[in-house]
Amino acid sequence: MDIALETVCYVIHRAREVLADLDPLDDEPGHHAPDDVVKEELPEEDDGGSGENAELTDLKEFIDSLNEDEQAELVALTWIGRGTYTADDWDEAVEVAHEEHPKRVARYLLSQPLLADELEEGLSELGFSCEDVE
Repeated sequence: MDIALETVCYVIHRAREVLADLDPLDDEPGHHAPDDVVKEELPEEDDGGSGENAELTDLKEFIDSLNEDEQAELVALTWIGRGTYTADDWDEAVEVAHEEHPKRVARYLLSQPLLADELEEGLSELGFSCEDVE
């Protein structure tokens, strides 16, 4: 893994804050499951700096500022954390991430309702932990 552990942990921390601020959908019969909240609530475009989605916009801009390799590794970590790939498939996951998500990586990642958990699990699968960062 070439992306800095600190960078991944920053995204995890910020994603938890941002996603916690979104109002969950009602979990009543006939409604969406709670894990559908992010796809439903992310704005198509940022709010132009008016503050309504400032934290979300900041995290999106942070992810957008990463180089292509770092962005692909964030996607690959998410997939490993989700179980789509295993730690042994790291190189393949990164390669596929480069192919499938060459643009709008932040938008893709921030549409994942369990982003922070999946990144954290991906790190764990690779033998890393945010507890090692301070």
